[in-house]
Amino acid sequence: MASGKKRVYETAKEMGMSSEALVNILKSMSVDVKSHMSSIGPDVIEKVRLKLEREKEAVKEEEARRREKAVQAAKAAEAQRRLASSAGGPRVGSGKPGKKKKRAVDEKVIAAAVRRTVAEMETTKRRHHRREREEETAVGVEAAPRVIKVPEFVSVAELAARLEAKPQEVIAACMRLGIMANINRRLDKDSIMAVADEFDFQVEIISELGEDVATEAPVVENLEPRAPVVTVMGHVDHGKTSLLDYIRKANVIGGEAGGITQHIGAYEVTTASGQKITFLDTPGHEAFTAMRARGAQVTDIVVLVVAADDRVMPQTIEAIDHARAANVPLIVAINKIDLPGANVDLVRKDLSQHNLLVEDWGGTVIAVPISAKQGTNIDKLLEMILLQAEVLELKADARQAARGVIVEARLDKGRGIVATVLVQKGTLRVGDAFVAGSKSGKVRALQNERGQRVEAAGPSTPVEVLGWSDPPQAGDSFAVIGDEREARELAGKRAQLLREQELRQQKHVTLTELYSQMKAGKVSDLLVVLKGDVDGSVEALQDALTKLSTDEIKLRIIHRGVGQVTESDVLLAAASNAVIIGFHVKADPKAAELAAKERVDLRLYDIIYEAVDNVRSAMGGLLAPEIRETIVGKAEVRKIFRTSKSGVVAGCMVTTGSMQRNARARLLRGGEPAWDGKIESLKRFKDDVREVASGFECGIALEGRDDIRELDVIEAYVLEEFARTLA
Repeated sequence: MASGKKRVYETAKEMGMSSEALVNILKSMSVDVKSHMSSIGPDVIEKVRLKLEREKEAVKEEEARRREKAVQAAKAAEAQRRLASSAGGPRVGSGKPGKKKKRAVDEKVIAAAVRRTVAEMETTKRRHHRREREEETAVGVEAAPRVIKVPEFVSVAELAARLEAKPQEVIAACMRLGIMANINRRLDKDSIMAVADEFDFQVEIISELGEDVATEAPVVENLEPRAPVVTVMGHVDHGKTSLLDYIRKANVIGGEAGGITQHIGAYEVTTASGQKITFLDTPGHEAFTAMRARGAQVTDIVVLVVAADDRVMPQTIEAIDHARAANVPLIVAINKIDLPGANVDLVRKDLSQHNLLVEDWGGTVIAVPISAKQGTNIDKLLEMILLQAEVLELKADARQAARGVIVEARLDKGRGIVATVLVQKGTLRVGDAFVAGSKSGKVRALQNERGQRVEAAGPSTPVEVLGWSDPPQAGDSFAVIGDEREARELAGKRAQLLREQELRQQKHVTLTELYSQMKAGKVSDLLVVLKGDVDGSVEALQDALTKLSTDEIKLRIIHRGVGQVTESDVLLAAASNAVIIGFHVKADPKAAELAAKERVDLRLYDIIYEAVDNVRSAMGGLLAPEIRETIVGKAEVRKIFRTSKSGVVAGCMVTTGSMQRNARARLLRGGEPAWDGKIESLKRFKDDVREVASGFECGIALEGRDDIRELDVIEAYVLEEFARTLA
């Protein structure tokens, strides 16, 4: 690399902006750059700096012009008021005593006039839009709300384009709202909505970048019934695979290895009545919860398989908890009724103890006794699934571009990257370009669960897709868009946005940071997944933990079970933002690895009172802390300076303690508080400093406060939080 040249990403980092934003700026300046790895020289870097400085100055100058205009208007109004007031006073030579002296200008009147004028100038555009809309309403035309669709963390420049405004106007709106922003800063959801409201727009936050690229929502006329998507869950050896085997009329049991089903993870079957049902057959509940944790609602119905001779077991309870957490209707298949030890009523009783009351006992849960081995009542089970689907009124549009979700992905030695996609809307065809999360590709081939090649797949159809650039993740949304180039660009932008979001992403709750994670609201919840070596220990620990709940803090056990901590436990905790507590158990190696990856707090204990004490201490952190104020210094204002860069700067003498740059400040006038906020800058002569001690002079600028007078007192203070503990 030539001397003095730098990569785009290095320069972007130094300037405090994203690489993508700098690339866009360089392209607007006709600089030939390809990507964030391109090199640029010192002269180009300097031109960019000057451009950004000019934009900042333009905003400041515009604000200054508005303020000056407002001041002049206020002075004119005051002069006119004084003239009108003088007209009614004593005349010269009238013989009546009269001073006709110049009256002092009422500063409060001028300040109020300034505020009114500035407000009128700043809202001219908004009033104009409102007036048009009001006129439309007056003549009987209903004014449709103006809505923009934006992803979270959109940049100021991108938001300005969607608001049909100049970036400088959006920056000014941000400043009025107390948001310090430049043209490249990305705004969070709350900031976007606040700024948009300033321009009379409503905001629809799209959950993933590029969702608006897909085809618009289908009209009602194109909606047609679709097949229900069913997930089969249950305890190991209770007959999940046997049930699917009978339904598919294909022997897949012989193809199992180590008890794990080898298949694409989804099957489409046609019933005797000619109706179709799609079954998701994942090895366990991990994929199901992984999809929910990533925001994908894939399953329409859950079929819970329970063996009549083995009753409700730990994995059965897990499946119930997962289905409830996903808010999916549940149908119970009571299997193995052909065995001598089968007792259907005991299964119904066990289910009722877990708040699942079947229809035969006056409840609402559908339960069908079956024999997957002999095929008894399988047709009735399928009938109940279709009946439940009819109640749900499942429909989709097959004419639009395909959209769906990734069920699973793997690397096949012979075919490369292969992903199973469940099409939810539209029709997927060979040759379609697509994007899924931050990955993209073009459909080279489609295969069904039997390995047969197909040309297209409609709604509720599972299909293997070949043609990926990189492996996607289970739960990623899948969408067909224009062409490969557009797909690659969109996937690249998503990847970059994900990296930026990781810096802002909220961590899962941990016992060490409970207050900072869960302090919103008066009542806080601590959700816990509890595992133990024996049921008695789990119950004892649950009783001890739930007793820690108070009116201010609630502890809820969302799942309890016997056995080691599994991947399913971690995924449930990740999806529900819960902590995992294990007693006298270990974590499965894969579960421990997943917990670290998902940043789920996993705690293992051997003594009950240690677990209870740790949780009690953590819950103590959820109590709102006691706030104490400590005054660290006072400074008297001796002289006022006005600068083009910092605005109003108060020349002060520190009289008590010390003035600290990071402290809060309170402006006292006549001994009474007149303002409270932050210290914008603290200087000794021309140098920025962190602290100035008593007896020394300093220059202080207050954030957002220009009205500072001589003899005012600036008081610096800090707020300290002191933890409270549970009684």
